[in-house]
Amino acid sequence: MSTTYGIVAVALVAVATLGIGAFGLRFSRTTSDFYVASRSVSPVWNSSAIGGEYLSAASFLGVAGLVLAYGADMLWYPIGWTTGYLMLLVFVAAPLRRSGAYTIPDFAQVRLQSVRVREVASVLVVAVGWLYLIPQFQGAGLTLRTVTGAPTWAGTVLVAVIVVINVVSGGMRSITFVQAFQYWLKLTALLIPVFFLLHAWSSDGRPSPVAPQDWFTPLGRTDATGLYLTYSVMIATFLGTMGLPHVVVRFYTNPDGRAARRTTLIVLALLGTFYLLPTIYGVLGRIYAGDLLAAGRTDTVVLELPSRMLGGSTGELLAALLTAGAFAAFLSTSSGLTMSIAGVLGQGLARSEQRPGRRLSTITALRLAAAGGILVPLVLALSAERISVANSVTFAFALAASTFCPLLVLGIWWRGLTAHGAIAGMIGGGLCAGIAPVLTIVWGPDGWLGVLMSQPAAWTVPIGFGLMIGVSLLTRDAVPGNVSRTMVRLHTPEHVDVERQD
Repeated sequence: MSTTYGIVAVALVAVATLGIGAFGLRFSRTTSDFYVASRSVSPVWNSSAIGGEYLSAASFLGVAGLVLAYGADMLWYPIGWTTGYLMLLVFVAAPLRRSGAYTIPDFAQVRLQSVRVREVASVLVVAVGWLYLIPQFQGAGLTLRTVTGAPTWAGTVLVAVIVVINVVSGGMRSITFVQAFQYWLKLTALLIPVFFLLHAWSSDGRPSPVAPQDWFTPLGRTDATGLYLTYSVMIATFLGTMGLPHVVVRFYTNPDGRAARRTTLIVLALLGTFYLLPTIYGVLGRIYAGDLLAAGRTDTVVLELPSRMLGGSTGELLAALLTAGAFAAFLSTSSGLTMSIAGVLGQGLARSEQRPGRRLSTITALRLAAAGGILVPLVLALSAERISVANSVTFAFALAASTFCPLLVLGIWWRGLTAHGAIAGMIGGGLCAGIAPVLTIVWGPDGWLGVLMSQPAAWTVPIGFGLMIGVSLLTRDAVPGNVSRTMVRLHTPEHVDVERQD
């Protein structure tokens, strides 16, 4: 790929991102603007922004790489990432918006009337955010190195700097505009080259990859470990979506619960459309870029196909367009994650500084939190060994599914949940889901233990739910006294005239 074209593509995306973020700054004045865009984002805008931040490096580059490496079995990843929004629609979207919270820790405190629950939830939001940010930064470094030959750290630092500038300048209001633009840029960047690549393939006459015959027979070649891995991935992706802080925080920006549900429906359509495209790139990669598997560079297949299949100026231009889309993926997801981390840390900073003679505004606290909160994942991304983008993101999904999913589902639908139960479930599920990937990377156990550690959601999610329910039953006396009033607020549509305050 032409280095010049690659640099121009990255520069245009960076300038457009900063320009749109500066435009959003014109409308950001109040604390509500910075944290939740004054809860005035329409479903169309919000769904585009959600699509922009949710379709990360794992979606833009990782899915095609997985299909190239392992075939059609890997389609469970995009299926799970999309279907997770159905779970969000059914169980969480509208009640969560009606809670009036700014963040997941806000919701936990409002529902359970406990500062301790809020503190545990805050730690987990930061942990999930950092775990998710690391592969975004690493992917940015990989992409910039692939297209320009620049050092890996250059792309990583570039994305981090742009994200901090946007969050610090305009908060959620600016991020919403930026992410909505980046969803359509990513879709366009994948869609246009596909037509050229499919035409080149049909003209070339090469046969398509052929799946083994027993693949078409349900359970035909699936052993016990294969079944476990598939179901564990499904559990992590189905339930993890509703627990991802940067996804949940966007539902606080809707005007009401009905708008939150409409947003979720539109997101399902946008994601379903998008995920058709990386699959095509993965299949074409099996025909034209099989050597990337041996070289351990399957995540670059999307970027390399135009040059390999078309060549010339057409191939260079299309590769530059894909580079622009990939950088938009890193920027949009990193922006959402940084915003969710800054929201939690910023509220903590503002609260700790609310002492006589020493005041820190919530907006200033948000800005300081954004700049400081991004340093840890940035250092880890620069120093840690790179792992597969899609696999590393799945660890974050498993952690979110084992902690926040039980908190949100039980907190919204079961009045018997207590603060003690919520804390036990989040800590127990979080420790199990957090230790498993560390053991997988550091130790690499074999056999069934290795399988259980590599995809832990199938057993860590039941542990999270079980601890929350079991400890809550043992501490029935600690059920908040205002639980009935809270349930009315969560489940009654806004147009119904009832008393909603505690």
